Amino acid sequence: MSWDIFVLDLPRDAQRIEDVPDDFEPRPLGKRSEIIRKIQEVFPTADFSDPSWGDIDIDDWSIEVNMGKEEECKDFALHVRGGAGAVGAVAAILEKLNLRALDSASETGFFVAGEESVESFKRWADYRDSVIHPKDE
Repeated sequence: MSWDIFVLDLPRDAQRIEDVPDDFEPRPLGKRSEIIRKIQEVFPTADFSDPSWGDIDIDDWSIEVNMGKEEECKDFALHVRGGAGAVGAVAAILEKLNLRALDSASETGFFVAGEESVESFKRWADYRDSVIHPKDE
């Protein structure tokens, strides 16, 4: 089970998912190889031996980077597992790429670096823990 973050071209001025116009058409993000290069600048040990599916494994967390098979990248997903240290890693990737992302556990629908993303991760982790270790009734 992972905390999933979806990276795509999103309007800079949108504060909540409801602010994204219904007719909004995201632009491509660029070349997959360039995005991978920038991620590896942040995390040099990131393994993209399969460019469509990268792995970042650090201490108590990991992120799988689902880039897809096309060189022209329209969007990609970050599948986060493990501890809260991954929140800062997601923020660092998005900052390096100058991109925004969707976070289904966020109250706004967007990944927002800082306390909001930590709270979003906690909500997801609480859900994960309740599924993995359900309390007896």
